[in-house]
Amino acid sequence: MSPADHDLDPYQRLLAQSQRLLALARAGDWSELLSLANDEAWVDVEQLRACDAAARRDPQQQQALHALLTQIRTLDDELRQRLSARRDELAELAGQARQRAGSDLRPGEGAAAYEAAARTGKGSV
Repeated sequence: MSPADHDLDPYQRLLAQSQRLLALARAGDWSELLSLANDEAWVDVEQLRACDAAARRDPQQQQALHALLTQIRTLDDELRQRLSARRDELAELAGQARQRAGSDLRPGEGAAAYEAAARTGKGSV
C-alpha cells in the first residue's frame, strides 16, 4: 500500500463502521447497535477534512474515494430508513402502552406507571 493509499484509511474505517451498524439494524439488535454507536471510536470529521486537505490523489485514488463514499452513502441511507421504521414502531408501542395505562394519566405519567408496573411485576409489560 502506497503512502497515498493511507489517506483513504479513515474512509475505509468509516465504511467498516457503517457496515457493522447496518448489520445490527438488519438483525434487529437495537441494544447492541446503540452500544456500538456509543462506544465506537468514530472517525472524526475533522480527521477526514485534514486527510482531504493534505491529499494529492491521482485519478485512480479519486475513483477509489468516490466508490467508498458511494458505499457509505448507500449504507447510511438504508440505516436511516431502518432507524426511522424502528422509531415509528416504538412510537406505536408507546401509544398502545398509554392506552392500556388509562386515559386518566397526565402526560409524562405513563412512563412512570409503566416502569413501576415492571418493577413490581404487576400489570402487563
